Amino acid sequence: MKNATVNKEDLKRKLFINGEWVVGEEHAALFSPYSQEKIADIPQATSYQIEEAINAAYSVREIMASMPSYKRAEILENLSSLLKKNEQKAAEIIALEAAKPLKTALGEVARTIETYKFAAEEAKRIHGETIPMDAAINGENRIGFTSREPIGVVGAITPFNFPMNLVAHKVGPAIASGNTIVLKPASQTPLSAYFLAELLEEAGLPKGALNVVTGSGRIVGDQLIKSDKVKMITFTGSPEVGISIRNKAGLKKVTLELGSNAGVIVDKDTDLEKIIPRCIMGAFSNQGQVCISLQRIYVHEEIYEQFKNRFISATEKLVCGDPLNMETEVSALISPQDVDRSLQWIREAVAEGAEVGIGGKTEGNVLLPTVMLKAKQHMKVSCQEVFAPIVLINPISSVKEGIKLINDSKYGLQAGIFTTDIQTALKTAKELHVGGVLINDVPTYRVDHMPYGGVKDSGTGREGIRYAIEEMTELKLVIFNQD
Repeated sequence: MKNATVNKEDLKRKLFINGEWVVGEEHAALFSPYSQEKIADIPQATSYQIEEAINAAYSVREIMASMPSYKRAEILENLSSLLKKNEQKAAEIIALEAAKPLKTALGEVARTIETYKFAAEEAKRIHGETIPMDAAINGENRIGFTSREPIGVVGAITPFNFPMNLVAHKVGPAIASGNTIVLKPASQTPLSAYFLAELLEEAGLPKGALNVVTGSGRIVGDQLIKSDKVKMITFTGSPEVGISIRNKAGLKKVTLELGSNAGVIVDKDTDLEKIIPRCIMGAFSNQGQVCISLQRIYVHEEIYEQFKNRFISATEKLVCGDPLNMETEVSALISPQDVDRSLQWIREAVAEGAEVGIGGKTEGNVLLPTVMLKAKQHMKVSCQEVFAPIVLINPISSVKEGIKLINDSKYGLQAGIFTTDIQTALKTAKELHVGGVLINDVPTYRVDHMPYGGVKDSGTGREGIRYAIEEMTELKLVIFNQD
């Protein structure tokens, strides 16, 4: 595979602390998920270096808090422009470290540019409201209003699957609202975070406002959680880690986005030709390594056979292989261990009566897109978050049954329904116990300014720039007595 972004003469990377590139004492080799070639040596931050990063962020928190909103917006606009100039390089970094197909990576970069633009716009719209104090008997001759103030140091822990855009969903609103950040990127995708640090430095962000520390998630994460100087943790990842963070965080603010096993209902009146491409994208984009990846499809029994056959036929045409090839649609999972786990879950399902409609095999480190049939609710491919190019298709006798099956899950991030009946759509939207309902679309749909988050084990709090800013600020009430 062509190595387009990493200089093999200088594989050792550095930490970014207080506006300086800091040498690590120890390093861990970073390998391409697709080719398994070594692409970098990543510094493993020591406890002292993590503390340095926290102190740097803490020391400039007042500078960021007092920075006028137009200036914060200007920095974010500069960043968007720099990303636009470097979008090919940024996409190649993502493709190399995450094995995300290049055309999908280019889409992520485009979204990241837009996300920072949203953050720049929202920086100018952070405001409170007036309170009609005289609505209360004891409120006469008083004026009340609220304002929002930055919380201080934000500890951001991000995943591998969207190494630029999910970082943007934490860094963008933090800067917009006048906070400082200590960023711990996923161990497999730190190169994107280093690149961001370079661009933000050029964009004019004050030294210390962003710090990037790499290393063990347990070591870095625990230190961020325990530090009294860090006022908020924003995390995207597994429920197990998220629950652990919540239990340790005490009175810190915590936003958790913890994934799902998203489902969609296909009603009997649906135009299959129109929706099959959307369902294919929802199930197999980024190898299914998307928190809202379409994992469960419940199709009305009257059109089940037709849907199943068309879906399998479309799956068969997907191009698998090298992520740096612009024709590739599905590439390697993030690690060989994830390939092994996925194959094991498929074998377990088959042993209990499920069938493989297509796929279930590997080509190198690529798990071929897989369709499971007759998979029961208790099987891991159904009830766990599979995070692989695996989707199940099951028949249902009614939309009511589909709602029951989607709700029969410990997760609740997003879900969808395809139907032409408005009453069915509204009833389904009301009865699905999830954070977001998509009508006539797959649950994999997201734009970057909408409120995004889930219920149950899918997490707590909301992302989407304006909503993240609300999480990252404190509401202050001011009352002026005119007597």
